[in-house]
Amino acid sequence: MMQAMIFAAGMGTRLKPLTDTMPKALVEVGGEPLIKRVIGRLADAGVEHIVVNVHHFAGQIVDYLKRNNNFGLSISVSDESDGLLETGGGIKKAAPLFDASSPVLIHNVDILSNVDLRRLYSLALDQENSGETDAVLLVSDRKTKRYFLFNDDMELVGWTNIETGEVKSPWKDLDASRCHKFAFAGIHVISPRMFELMDSYPDKFGITDFYIQACATRKIVGHVKPDLKLMDIGKLDTLAQAEEFLAELGQD
Repeated sequence: MMQAMIFAAGMGTRLKPLTDTMPKALVEVGGEPLIKRVIGRLADAGVEHIVVNVHHFAGQIVDYLKRNNNFGLSISVSDESDGLLETGGGIKKAAPLFDASSPVLIHNVDILSNVDLRRLYSLALDQENSGETDAVLLVSDRKTKRYFLFNDDMELVGWTNIETGEVKSPWKDLDASRCHKFAFAGIHVISPRMFELMDSYPDKFGITDFYIQACATRKIVGHVKPDLKLMDIGKLDTLAQAEEFLAELGQD
């Protein structure tokens, strides 16, 4: 069974004043709430079960899903109303809601892209079934300050901030200049085998730091999409550009 998780718990502070009265997930782009667009893309890719985590105006998201009969899918809600758990903590709390026999595609609610989600999931599923890979991270060669670091086999070995020179890696002598640098796209597929590793982590932690530490003992690979078109609806100015972006992708 193909399954996924939508990160929809964020406060959406950069979208104020819209998010003073609604969660970011219900902010409309092209006449449709962001969460509806992501659910539609996941459904088109073949996803049957989705977990949505909620926090900011959680009740509004729950009510919206109920009014739309979960869009004909199996949708569970992971409630973080008592406190945001960040990306890693969100997955850890939601873990019992997933089928332990299938990998989970993770997708931020505020991302629009041209990614072939079915292909990405199939790639991760094939690698997981071989027993070799525990996570596949969608990455691209775009300019940013922060990059994941990969070896020649595209296995994750660390992270760097090129502006500050900071490097994080399980290997103290890692030479970042000899690694391949790619930007994370916020879409990834994780094997349920990783959930047991999260048991030793606190309730609240980021998935980036988790991956950086886990790559010491688990195989985490990057999948490069050279023609990636992606927009993070994080600010009001990007919201204004989103309709044109959707038309470019043919998703309007």
